[in-house]
Amino acid sequence: MFMAPPLDGIPRDIAAVADYAAYARRRLDDNAWAYLDGAAGDELTRAWNRAAFDRRVLLPRVMADVVGGHCRTTLFGREYPCPILLAPVAWQKLFHPDGELAAAYTAAVLGVGMVLSTLASSSLEEVAAAAQQGGNGPRWFQLYLQPERALNEDLIRRAEAAGYEAIVFTVDAPLNGIRNREQRAGFQLPPGIEAVNLRRPQDPKDHQGFALRERSLAEKRKRRGPSNVFDDLMHCAPTWKDLDWLLAATRLPVIVKGILHPDDALRAVDMGAAGIVVSNHGGRTLDTLPASLDVLPAIADRLLGRVPILLDGGIQRGSDIFKAIALGASAVLIGRPYIHALAAAGPLGVAHVIRLLHDELEATMALCGVARLEQISTAYLYDNPTRRTEP
Repeated sequence: MFMAPPLDGIPRDIAAVADYAAYARRRLDDNAWAYLDGAAGDELTRAWNRAAFDRRVLLPRVMADVVGGHCRTTLFGREYPCPILLAPVAWQKLFHPDGELAAAYTAAVLGVGMVLSTLASSSLEEVAAAAQQGGNGPRWFQLYLQPERALNEDLIRRAEAAGYEAIVFTVDAPLNGIRNREQRAGFQLPPGIEAVNLRRPQDPKDHQGFALRERSLAEKRKRRGPSNVFDDLMHCAPTWKDLDWLLAATRLPVIVKGILHPDDALRAVDMGAAGIVVSNHGGRTLDTLPASLDVLPAIADRLLGRVPILLDGGIQRGSDIFKAIALGASAVLIGRPYIHALAAAGPLGVAHVIRLLHDELEATMALCGVARLEQISTAYLYDNPTRRTEP
């Protein structure tokens, strides 16, 4: 794996979040870049995520008194300095030697929330310790449902014990998307990088137990039908019964990630979900899904403020965050932007991206005549028919 040394400082020509992508590309090999920058199919959904923000036009109100304004917010009883969280991204040691530890430390220093992936390349306990060193910032654990119920229970118990404050249940990726860019690059994890939270126990008795269960699963696969998708992979896909189990299995709030349909959002909340993440997985699972921002208003209308709604996908500007909040989001998740910065400049880059978005959001609010996040609404978006072009 080739990885150039991160930048010692922030170059002057990095003035916006998007500027980090070119620097990250120069520091990563084709293998890592295909995983980070690629998406499913023809990558249309990824492009639409960005285009959805560009189609929305701001309509400011002038001469408003906004002195003393701020963009602080509260989620699940914890105050955040801004409505920005770091999204779960797998195998971050692909992009920086310290991986998730660097991102978690930086987020904690700034008081920004981080969601740790099940497929992290650092253990959830190590990431918790890094966050505590940075100031014990808020952290959530993202759960990909595992075939073995015992392994899911173990992950949840570990997250609770390590001080994670919520479980983010990802439901839209029961199998990998058809990512042609990764296929062309022959993507594979380099030696030394793995999903360490899914390692089998070292105790010989426990290891033997897992081995027996794995053989049992292999026998079951032999008895299934010929389809690798329907007869194999989808046997482990999350269902509403699994959400019901998870809600009963943890004392932490459960946030369901990967919702695009208002009916699914309502069902999850009716079952007890504490929050929803409107997301198409960054366009990485199924291509030609709608942009997350485009489906957000219908979901917000259906839920009527019952739970916080977070938006994931396409954020590159503070004005994007403003637009997401105007359309019903409580906060946003950023993924590729902070990973680009991590690859280019390490923890300093991650801090810079968060600061850029924070400052741009505050500038957008002030120039639109808004002093608090709760004042943002569709009244500050201009309904311009010439911009309403379908993807």
